[in-house]
Amino acid sequence: MLLSLVLHTYSMRYLLPSVVLLGTAPTYVLAWGVWRLLSAFLPARFYQALDDRLYCVYQSMVLFFFENYTGVQILLYGDLPKNKENIIYLANHQSTVDWIVADILAIRQNALGHVRYVLKEGLKWLPLYGCYFAQHGGIYVKRSAKFNEKEMRNKLQSYVDTGTPMYLVIFPEGTRYNPEQTKVLSASQAFAAQRGLAVLKHVLTPRIKATHVAFDCMKNYLDAIYDVTVVYEGKDDGGQRRESPTMTEFLCKECPKIHIHIDRIDKKDVPEEQEHMRRWLHERFEIKDKMLIEFYESPDPERRKRFPGKSVNSKLSIKKTLPSMLILSGLTAGMLMTDAGRKLYVNTWIYGTLLGCLWVTIKA
Repeated sequence: MLLSLVLHTYSMRYLLPSVVLLGTAPTYVLAWGVWRLLSAFLPARFYQALDDRLYCVYQSMVLFFFENYTGVQILLYGDLPKNKENIIYLANHQSTVDWIVADILAIRQNALGHVRYVLKEGLKWLPLYGCYFAQHGGIYVKRSAKFNEKEMRNKLQSYVDTGTPMYLVIFPEGTRYNPEQTKVLSASQAFAAQRGLAVLKHVLTPRIKATHVAFDCMKNYLDAIYDVTVVYEGKDDGGQRRESPTMTEFLCKECPKIHIHIDRIDKKDVPEEQEHMRRWLHERFEIKDKMLIEFYESPDPERRKRFPGKSVNSKLSIKKTLPSMLILSGLTAGMLMTDAGRKLYVNTWIYGTLLGCLWVTIKA
């Protein structure tokens, strides 16, 4: 019985972060909504500047739980940019935690508020968040033949025209890699083989459309592309790769280390024509695949469970994250202490979600 209680308590480690992160969502959306109304008649750059600041506050709270609370060790390899840049961030995709890894890098460049995502279409229906991500600069895309290139181009061009800082996160594989989903991996490998491309083992064959459109629209605005390769250490079994941790598992501290390798690629080294870029992108994923094979399968124990080169153990100061958590939690607690506040809180969840769904439906 005691063992059962201990195991149950351990598995509930995700409860506090979940309650705080979801519980503060209406408070955050209310603050953003007020600013959206007040800035309606101001130039777009004024709205974007404060929205980026608000986003930084919320995401700092997210990182309080995903870094400081979990105690995960962040090991950085390769190029370690320290200054803000307008970039496209390309990474392997394997977990729901992947989008937080982009935040982990961005906060170390003081660019957390500039992070924007290319997201799969279905996420736009998330309560409160779905609409807000689009307002912050996220771009929802459909896969394959349903991809709306014109819509993505128009949105990106509007950001370039207003000088919006851009830390655009793209996962070119289009879906999460899971070594236990052999049918998905086999289909991806067959697709590559049919097109004369190298067959990949630890990543899926990357798709080119979103990356090409993003680069083509912003090539004169960008400083670089970050090619990022991520490994979550802790769930592999004797070198045998397993499914990466979910957010719940991560918050339960089942991932002691994240290995992050960054290649900073100057924009002049990226081919502009789509077919040439397709080859270039696949070659980048070949490099990722080779690093991951070495990480998981190297016969040399000194080269296993690490990326090539020197690693930097990067620890995030709690001073950067705790204030945001206390501010949003305090505002939410204050709202819930009065009848009027509780009513506003509940109405924000209900009507904010309904209005958000209506907005994304109209925009579809």
